[in-house]
Amino acid sequence: MLQFPVHSVDSAPEASKATLAQAGKAFGFVPNLLGVLASAPAAAQAYFTLSGIFNTTSLSDIERQIVLLTVSRENGCDYCLAAHTAGATMAKVPSAVLNAFKAGQPLPDARLDALHRMVQVMVSKRGRPDAEDLDAFLAAGYSSAQLLEIIVGIALKTISNYTNHVADTPLDAPFKPFAWAPATPADALCPSCVDR
Repeated sequence: MLQFPVHSVDSAPEASKATLAQAGKAFGFVPNLLGVLASAPAAAQAYFTLSGIFNTTSLSDIERQIVLLTVSRENGCDYCLAAHTAGATMAKVPSAVLNAFKAGQPLPDARLDALHRMVQVMVSKRGRPDAEDLDAFLAAGYSSAQLLEIIVGIALKTISNYTNHVADTPLDAPFKPFAWAPATPADALCPSCVDR
């Protein structure tokens, strides 16, 4: 069976030490996800760098958290659902929006719901939205550039979601109060496939 150690700055390969040190400064601790990614310095650096890039998009803090949560739910990643529920709370995502998201219901904010649905479509259709999907996204006030920014968020979460799946990354203590999982196994694998 494959083993995925959770590295600290001290135990990490030399080429990962700087990335983990930067993560520690940014987050106040080194998340276990980055500790796992540190075994492959390129993976740790790619995730940390892409995270910084995603934070420079035109999407608001709340919108970015909706993207990250939606990808993580579509991919069934409990670690990232907890981590980004914590992030969404810090970003002041309204509790009604978070509660609807957790329940698998339409988000009570029409613009955020359009974003959420577009991210679901992009993941479930492997980046092939149809004209109706695009029209609904644009009608909510989003742009073609923001669709490309969503793809950056999908790439970011694909790295973390897949890493957490293969490594069974242990949840960090600061994220444990935010842990939750979709209600049913089918919902966890494909919430956009479940009638709402």
